[in-house]
Amino acid sequence: MNLTLTVKLLSDTTFGRGDGVAGLVDEEVEHDSATGLPIIRGRTLKGLLVEECANILYALRSRPDLEDFNKKTAAWLFGSGGSTLADGAHMRIGRGELPHDLQQQVRYSIQTQKYGAAEILESLTTIRRQTAVDEETGVPADRSLRASRVALRGLTFRAALDFDQEPEPHHLALLAACAASVRRAGSGRNRGRGRVEIRIEGPDFDFDGYLEHFASLARGQA
Repeated sequence: MNLTLTVKLLSDTTFGRGDGVAGLVDEEVEHDSATGLPIIRGRTLKGLLVEECANILYALRSRPDLEDFNKKTAAWLFGSGGSTLADGAHMRIGRGELPHDLQQQVRYSIQTQKYGAAEILESLTTIRRQTAVDEETGVPADRSLRASRVALRGLTFRAALDFDQEPEPHHLALLAACAASVRRAGSGRNRGRGRVEIRIEGPDFDFDGYLEHFASLARGQA
């Protein structure tokens, strides 16, 4: 089964790459250096889903009858610490990328030298600056000004979800619940940035239906 994870930015968001650009930004967004198009690493997306999965399992701790079932379902999707090839994750999350038609147009523009990768990056991002304020004086603290590049709200990234075994309905139900639970992502998400909406799409895949199926499982009605 091949599904697609969609990530829509509801606010400006920084999926940082861990470094900056001297004299420009302290934190650069992850992007394709050849095209300038922002991207989201697969391991970043997996981390978001795993974090929400842990929160969901914790919220269901009052249902000891489901504990072993839920842990096995989560391990099937995401693997677990010390997993071997025999018991590792059965789902792989690809890189989150902008729509394919946009990628093609951008590559053509770069090949024809109409635009460069830096111009493409600047058109889809902006730079946000912030500083810490001294609580006693009420003025900006010395050397606290930081600049971060953000991907603009409204962008939608798509990442492939590939399975090496056919998932069962309960696997997909938990996966849908994890995706729907993600509300914020990226750097600065505790300071107003990084509001996102994540969904799963695919042929005959009923995202809302699987959410209801998970709710039924949690209530012990499935």
